[in-house]
Amino acid sequence: MTPNDLLAGLPGEDLVRAGLSDLQAGRWTVPACRVVIAFPRMRRAGLVREAAAATPADAELELYRMLRQTGGDAYSRYNALLRQLVSFERALDRRRRQCQP
Repeated sequence: MTPNDLLAGLPGEDLVRAGLSDLQAGRWTVPACRVVIAFPRMRRAGLVREAAAATPADAELELYRMLRQTGGDAYSRYNALLRQLVSFERALDRRRRQCQP
């Protein structure tokens, strides 16, 4: 199964793809933070090899800092983004198990 097949239709797929694209372009964005947070599971699935050298050591703190800078209720948005990321990770794990011989 290709990486595109693994991602297709998973919850939050659009944000994960945006985050991967941002990281490849050297942009540190909210979607990029989410991808870095999910790196361990994404690495096991073969979707990424390693974190980019320019990523902060603690992507979760950086994500929260970015959300605070944009105003509004950063805490609620942070929790919602992490819940969506957990849904993505669980769906990715399920898909990997289903595809294994």
